[in-house]
Amino acid sequence: MLKLALGPLLYYWPRAKVLEFYEQIAESPVDIVYLGETVCSRRHELRAADWLSIAELLQARGKEVVISTLVLIESSADLGAQRKIVANGRFHVEANDIGAVHMLSGQSSFVAGPHLNIYNPPTLALMHELGATRWVMPLEMSRDGLRHMQRSRPEGMQTEVFAFGRMPLAFSARCFTARNRNLPKDDCRFSCIDHPDGMMMQTKEKQEFLILNGIQSQSALVYNLVAEMAQMAELGVDVARLSPQSTNMNEIISAFDAARTGAMPPRTAADTILPLLPSEACNGYWYGKPGLEYRMENAA
Repeated sequence: MLKLALGPLLYYWPRAKVLEFYEQIAESPVDIVYLGETVCSRRHELRAADWLSIAELLQARGKEVVISTLVLIESSADLGAQRKIVANGRFHVEANDIGAVHMLSGQSSFVAGPHLNIYNPPTLALMHELGATRWVMPLEMSRDGLRHMQRSRPEGMQTEVFAFGRMPLAFSARCFTARNRNLPKDDCRFSCIDHPDGMMMQTKEKQEFLILNGIQSQSALVYNLVAEMAQMAELGVDVARLSPQSTNMNEIISAFDAARTGAMPPRTAADTILPLLPSEACNGYWYGKPGLEYRMENAA
């Protein structure tokens, strides 16, 4: 049966909210939890010791815990923090840039994160040779592309699919949230904390376009593959990843859990989740269509 994973928290929340959130996740049906800061090293509500404390709590409740690295390394301090994550010696690591891959190679098995851009079988084989035991499919890849990858998947390599959440699209050295307030990045005053699900950017026609989340831009629409869980299972996917949002996360996890066990029909699960989203849903990439499309194929 497909495992459920909770991806790393992409937003900047107050410390108390983060601790409360993971207390609830400890009691949820997710099997795997990714922890740590992947977006901006200036976010300081939780320190490394805090993330490890949360990891111990989750592990004690039977969860597999993975510590994620930053996607964009910008300073020697970032590099030092990454070395500490790689050398933690207790929890698996998700490598989100090639530097982390090289640090982990020959030292420990790891998860090849979605930002490594693994689009073809030779790259997947290389990651396996370097020590990856699970890879996360790039968000833009279609199910047909995944089917091709699965045919050549190295033995022992698990496949994880980003199945829910606003899609991380790009990273920049600039901080968009600070720039919106006419603040320099080095004096951002931690503006992200005022936007628990990122800051909406609209077109001139008032159409929701992007989410600004510090140095990260995300889709305004929410990627939702709950109705495609059976398709994922048929393709041999091992893990479906859900990305945290600030509200209704327990209900969303429950709907995905019911969909994977067959307790809830695909269309019912999709209909259950739609009112819980901060924006409209999309799943176009899965079907090889424009990402903002949303379709239900053979969902009863």
